Amino acid sequence: MDADAPVLDADELGAALGERATLVQFSSAFCRPCAATRRILAEVAAMVPGVAAVDVDAESHLGLVRRLEIASTPTVLVLDADGRIRRRAAGMPRKADAIAALGAVLLDGGPS
Repeated sequence: MDADAPVLDADELGAALGERATLVQFSSAFCRPCAATRRILAEVAAMVPGVAAVDVDAESHLGLVRRLEIASTPTVLVLDADGRIRRRAAGMPRKADAIAALGAVLLDGGPS
């Protein structure tokens, strides 16, 4: 686990974190793949108890976008139970890839 990885909280994201993990999507209004990504992440989160899916409007959270160096939308982050960023990917994920990334975070251990 990367102890230096940024930690995000509900105040920064504007939504509650999941008890076990959180799937975070940075999106923008005119991003066509963002709608599909939002649906995929919601489906994956619904499959696993204690996992939340959060959509963050990049334009409304420019400070966070800069801090995390989000260069494009959609960008997806997988946070562990502590809110620490454990996985990151740019572009629309395949559902199988989102499940695998979430599974890796959940299997890698609980809160630090």
